[in-house]
Amino acid sequence: MTDTTIDEVDRIARAAKDAFAVTVRTDDPTRAEWLRRAADAVDADAEGLIEVAARETALPANPRLAGELARTTAQLRLFAKVVEEGSYLEAIIDHPDPSATPPIPDLRRVLRPLGPVAVFAASNFPFAFSVVGGDTASALAVGCPVVVKAHPGHPETSRRMAEVVARALAEAGAPEGVFALIEGFEAGLALVDHPVIRAVGFTGSVRGGRALLDRAAARPEPIPFYGELGSLNPVVVTPGADAARGASLAEGLAGSFQLGAGQFCTKPGVVFLPAGSALEAALPGHLITPPRLLTPAITDGFAAGIERVSGVPGVEVVATGEAGDGPAPLVAATDVATLLEHSHQLLEEVFGPFTLLVRYSSADELESALDALPGGLTATVHHEAGEDVTALVTRLEEVVGRVLFSGWPTGVAVSWGQHHGGPWPATNTQFTSVGATAVRRFQRPVAYQDAPADLLPPALQEGNPLGIPRRVDGVLGII
Repeated sequence: MTDTTIDEVDRIARAAKDAFAVTVRTDDPTRAEWLRRAADAVDADAEGLIEVAARETALPANPRLAGELARTTAQLRLFAKVVEEGSYLEAIIDHPDPSATPPIPDLRRVLRPLGPVAVFAASNFPFAFSVVGGDTASALAVGCPVVVKAHPGHPETSRRMAEVVARALAEAGAPEGVFALIEGFEAGLALVDHPVIRAVGFTGSVRGGRALLDRAAARPEPIPFYGELGSLNPVVVTPGADAARGASLAEGLAGSFQLGAGQFCTKPGVVFLPAGSALEAALPGHLITPPRLLTPAITDGFAAGIERVSGVPGVEVVATGEAGDGPAPLVAATDVATLLEHSHQLLEEVFGPFTLLVRYSSADELESALDALPGGLTATVHHEAGEDVTALVTRLEEVVGRVLFSGWPTGVAVSWGQHHGGPWPATNTQFTSVGATAVRRFQRPVAYQDAPADLLPPALQEGNPLGIPRRVDGVLGII
């Protein structure tokens, strides 16, 4: 299949605009049914989808791809529940109050869908962050048609998934143009530029994301860009935790930073531990022979990152595994002074099976090292009862979107309370790309003042015909 032409992108985008005229008026239960029908269709073709993805990516069918596909359909079903529950609309009603200063008219506010959305699929999750991943599911849930730009790392998987989903949506009664797939670099740029596209969702590299962010902002009418980019996902091991559990922590860290050959966005890429650490001593025994990396570009990037880090004076390689179909996993170590002097080289993500250990000798040294951290998706704290980590947690809250305790960050649950985001360069937004509140990216608030009752959206009508949570005259409930 050849790349999508610019004329085809224009036709697809305009079809999405036509579909929006329908989806913007479609009720929540109907859109929820579309999502469930898509999930059912994907589940029905699971064997074929997994076979194609395994061939293209070298990821194991079980448990990796089977689990990822199950996560993908569970995500579709979660968003069906989200829109049926109704709080995603943030419906607010203020009845008139002429005695207020200034007087309050009848004001009613609700979130409405933005319009057609462009989604750029990720390389490292051929299902869960790809054609019908979280960006697509959350946009469709709130009534935004989606045009997906396929990732070149798994084109056959993308096409098969798109065919399954498009067919299921059509059979469920969704309008033509509500979902489509395009391919090719130039087609992706044309999609971002197209005037009917109202937002862009992206998962990928800092370099690629920054280029698209700038392009979206440079349009005659700039649009929101929601990017998940790069993250180091720092881990802090306290002296007490290292003394009590150093060997087991080494096993957990090894499993986490090598999971999926280190190609998870939440891979722990930098670990702060006490000098003379038991964790460091035990870690070399847990390195494994990895599969090949997902794409030649990722392989080249990993090699360049290893060369960059290992070339810094004061950095030593403390463990390396055996190379298999993919490059050998590697662990490097340094001290805080070196980290601070060479932070530009050392605090840039190396995507692949690598982690950097940073040895600290005091609480003050650790604090100075944490001050150098860029924004991230996650931070993990391993400590023992009786150790006061309050100040540490407060510091980490400032630079990441999720703080974990006594676990590892390479699992991202899809739930109501999840937040998958963080300060730049993890993302360029305060919103999440995983979990129920991911829908907020593709909505905008509209307030209605003194509107006739028959012109109000159902969510704002008296009597609450939808039976959803609302805030009425300052009181939150099903009112």
